Amino acid sequence: MATEVEEGPTNTYVIRPNFQHKFRPAIVKECIHQVLIDKLSGKSYDAEETTELTRSISDDIKLKLKDIGYDRYKFIVQVYIGEQRGEGVKMACRCFWDSDTDNYAQDIFMNESLFCVAAAFGVFYY
Repeated sequence: MATEVEEGPTNTYVIRPNFQHKFRPAIVKECIHQVLIDKLSGKSYDAEETTELTRSISDDIKLKLKDIGYDRYKFIVQVYIGEQRGEGVKMACRCFWDSDTDNYAQDIFMNESLFCVAAAFGVFYY
């Protein structure tokens, strides 16, 4: 008499991303760089325009990151635009995250009139 072994459902719960799907800062930095060049080349600083411009830049960066295919990552994008006056600016951020799965990338754009700092944070969604 042959006995059949029933196989249950395969465990699909993933607590770490596969190596191919891990957030890669170098690739993300290149995406940010491309968006900043596309949006800010030839622009001059206009205080009235910066609110919409920062929103547009952050939305474009998020769309590009989603197109890369980082499964189960939550993206946080911050964009700062300021007037170029020859003064120094210091910025910092702190995050509480899992250093094995989460990471960030940033890039800076400057011209004669403005500076822009964009940072994208990728947080793995457990």
